[in-house]
Amino acid sequence: MIIYPNAKINLGLHIVEKRADGFHNIETVFYPVDWKDILEILPDETISTGVNFTSSGIPIPGAVEENLCVRAYNLISKDYPMPGVKVHLHKVIPIGSGLGGGSSDAAFFIKALNELFDLNLSWGELHHYAKQLGADCSFFITNKPVFAEGKGDELEPIHISLDGYYVVIVYPGVSVTTSLAYADCVPARPKITLEEIIASVPVSRWKERLVNDFEKTVFQKFPDIAEAKRKMYKLGALYSAMSGSGSAVYGIFENEVDLKNSFAGNLVWQGKF
Repeated sequence: MIIYPNAKINLGLHIVEKRADGFHNIETVFYPVDWKDILEILPDETISTGVNFTSSGIPIPGAVEENLCVRAYNLISKDYPMPGVKVHLHKVIPIGSGLGGGSSDAAFFIKALNELFDLNLSWGELHHYAKQLGADCSFFITNKPVFAEGKGDELEPIHISLDGYYVVIVYPGVSVTTSLAYADCVPARPKITLEEIIASVPVSRWKERLVNDFEKTVFQKFPDIAEAKRKMYKLGALYSAMSGSGSAVYGIFENEVDLKNSFAGNLVWQGKF
């Protein structure tokens, strides 16, 4: 079985408050985009259980047993014993970019295991396992636009469509960790929620209203990320922002553009919503 886990972008992000457990409550809108990894999953008769994991493409840091796909298998196999699987991940979505690539890999892997081994997991069970692997992992189970609260794991559908618009995503080649992004943030509850802004403000006016609170501190530490956003607007973007707490910057354009030569030295993906 070959599947194609896709990325997401954040349409705005407010850091609302610090929680008693040390995490932060946020509000944001997750929106899927078609920048994709490639994940192959096959039964492996050479092992009775567990995951034979390999990867190519962008190097994946850390021990294999910490990979989210491996952790997903181990989590589900406690409740639903499964035979061994051979997994190969060709990594395309940049790591530490705020595009949710790792979470997407895990969520799509969970759905693939459910299908491959006829586990008959309910919608609720799929989300239950995904939420244990990452705050935004549950989003990729349904993979449709949502308004997210809490740590980013409390999701509700939101009626928004960017069909017809064109998106360009630039990865400046630096990885921004979540802990670094949160280091100097000052939580504040906004007067108007992102949900209300998305519902009432057209894309052409998002520049005035839709903000990502992480940009203030991340831009100071990584000027190249800030420059990517400024350049998006110079090139005609209706709206541009950093995605989540990562380093990728996206621009939304009314018409199709080709900006690969405009961001020489950076990784660029572009396509329709």
